[in-house]
Amino acid sequence: MSVEQSDDLGQLLSILDLERRGDDLFIGRNPPRVSTPRTFGGQMLSQSAVAAARSLTRGAPPVHALHAHFIRGGDVHKPIEYHVQRFRDGKSFANRQVTAVQDDEELFTVLVAFQDTLAGLEHAVDIPQAPHPDELPTMGEQFAGYEDKITTFVDALHPIDVRFANDPSWKLHTAGRSLDHNRVWMRTDGPLPDDPVLHVAAMCYASDTTVLDSIITTHGLSWGFDRLFAATVNHSMWFHRAFRFDDWLLYATESPVAAGGRGLGSGRFWTREGALVASVTQEALVRHFPRKS
Repeated sequence: MSVEQSDDLGQLLSILDLERRGDDLFIGRNPPRVSTPRTFGGQMLSQSAVAAARSLTRGAPPVHALHAHFIRGGDVHKPIEYHVQRFRDGKSFANRQVTAVQDDEELFTVLVAFQDTLAGLEHAVDIPQAPHPDELPTMGEQFAGYEDKITTFVDALHPIDVRFANDPSWKLHTAGRSLDHNRVWMRTDGPLPDDPVLHVAAMCYASDTTVLDSIITTHGLSWGFDRLFAATVNHSMWFHRAFRFDDWLLYATESPVAAGGRGLGSGRFWTREGALVASVTQEALVRHFPRKS
């Protein structure tokens, strides 16, 4: 990670700086460089988290959970309206619903819950074993030699420094291997402001990457090599402890089930010290169309 922010991280922070139009309407922009025809789901997650947090009027309890449903794909060339509904503003709790709208059509809706941290029972599962991130290749090094196969990933915005602790799907495919889990270290590619909302938003953005990989690698498949279609249906996150997303976190994911044309990915974020700070579950339409021999 460089001392200064990368250009791509600057673009992420720019699109998280929503334009406010009234108390409960925010406008989100798309980054200037996109590699897909549809708005990246992590972008809508992160922008919605910011919109919900910026609507709080009685202090700012931390984000506790969010539960999102994706309805339509967004047009990457048009802004997105984020409409906030206020469900509760309590002393220690707050609840919001945020709906993303484009051309008068709903793209996405999310419930966001806020809760002050309280003392109580504590336990957590242990962090999986993984090499230190500084010992692992960068994404650019992982892409080398595969640029013509995974152009969507290569050309995408890269505000997050991602270090695979296992081979990514394209290298597993080349080696004829399958894998039922995925381990990646993540942090923003440069420092973030101290605002905890931006750290949550950056994690929301990053959580929509790699979480589905175990669905396909369980079957020895890979993006770019096999004819695959994937579209997120819903995405949930729970935030257990405070964290900084400009420091390394291990994102460990697996897929407990795929059935009915859908696959489920689940993941957890740990600090380097082994503290479990967040949990993620995502369901997506995942279709494989084998090539005819």
